[in-house]
Amino acid sequence: MIKRNPDLFYSRPQCRLASSLLIGIAALLSGCSTTEKEPQPIVAVQVTPAKRSPIALTVSAEAVVSPLQQAVLTPKISSTISKFYVQRGSRVKQGQLLALLENADLAGAAEQSKGEFEQAEAGYATTTGASLPQQIQKAEFDAATAKFAFDAQQKVYDARKDLFNQGAIPRRDLDSAEVALAQARSQNEQAQKQRADLLRLGKEQALKSATGQLSAAKGKYLNARAQLSYSEIRSPIDGVVTDRPLFQGELATANQPILTVMNISKLIAKVHIPQSEAVLLKVGDPAELQLAGVEQPIKGRVMLVSPALDPSSTTIEVWIEALKPGPELKPGMNVEVAVVAKSVEKALVVPASAVYKTPEGDDYVLLAGPDNKAHLAKVKIGIRNKELAEIASGIKENDSVITAGGYALPDGTQIKIEAGPAAGGEKESVGQGDKPGGNPGQKPPNSVAPAKAKE
Repeated sequence: MIKRNPDLFYSRPQCRLASSLLIGIAALLSGCSTTEKEPQPIVAVQVTPAKRSPIALTVSAEAVVSPLQQAVLTPKISSTISKFYVQRGSRVKQGQLLALLENADLAGAAEQSKGEFEQAEAGYATTTGASLPQQIQKAEFDAATAKFAFDAQQKVYDARKDLFNQGAIPRRDLDSAEVALAQARSQNEQAQKQRADLLRLGKEQALKSATGQLSAAKGKYLNARAQLSYSEIRSPIDGVVTDRPLFQGELATANQPILTVMNISKLIAKVHIPQSEAVLLKVGDPAELQLAGVEQPIKGRVMLVSPALDPSSTTIEVWIEALKPGPELKPGMNVEVAVVAKSVEKALVVPASAVYKTPEGDDYVLLAGPDNKAHLAKVKIGIRNKELAEIASGIKENDSVITAGGYALPDGTQIKIEAGPAAGGEKESVGQGDKPGGNPGQKPPNSVAPAKAKE
């Protein structure tokens, strides 16, 4: 008789329970393996075709309007203002008398020096035209007379010497003739020397003396006349009187302004531009001056680019000439200046917001491909302004560039193209099944239905 083991009997339900658990876990694992994959996310984007369009690089900055010519008139002497001939706003010509200072003492000094100068001129004329020629003539006459007397005495001496040798005359007659000859020789030598000295030195020194006196008198007269002219305030330029701080009868102090004249027919805007932008500018570049409260900008051009850097501000001063300044543009005003540094007529452009940078610093755009995916395309940027960016290389004309929704979008992301807002704020209708792209004049590309995720 076989006996049953009670432990074995009670263990059978446990075995059945364990088997059930194992079967359930296996079924659960088998069910997980057959579950469908989650679909990839689809990003809604907006696109625009790359197209040909003019583009310009502009440099903008705040500027101050100044006249091309300006003169702040300051007297060189201190004197009371005798009379003003102009008022503020008066138009004046170059050389016009604007104001007169008290100058009675200066006029008297000028008149006195003028008389001394005329006297010196007369003395010079007398010295060179009468006195000196007479002195030379007298010296030549004295020299000739002394030479004639010496020759005559020489003949007397020679004749008496012959007679003495013949015994016809006594010794004392020969001695007296010899003494007279010596005196005539001395007088002749002195006269010849005086004549030579007068011709060699006297004439030169006499001319120097007369010339020196004339020059001194002339210099004194010119100085007095200059002092007198300082009392007359004249305009050095054509223009308009813009300031007259003093009144008639007040004291004008030397080197203190009493009048300001500006030539407002030519106005310039002086602007300080960073050197990184100033290197792009050159004389003749077109520019615009925008005045607050005036809708239409004033045309201008670059007139001067400073050849040196301002060490205090590390900027470069640029002058913009207003070509046709209207009455609303005045010296001292602040204006917004925009200079066209570079321009391209038919550039391949995309919106500037559609250009991104890789972590390495390269520029790229995202293209909407026919496979309904975003594709990264590295590009080379030319001119870039606030609205547009020139694509020098990397994409072709009419390529669909993602303009909205592309920031930080990975390459190959599934996309759905949506229409951007049309004019008037309404959105255009979106069709299905058309590929992105098209000519620049066509409507924005229609959306492409995304591919279904695989089950």
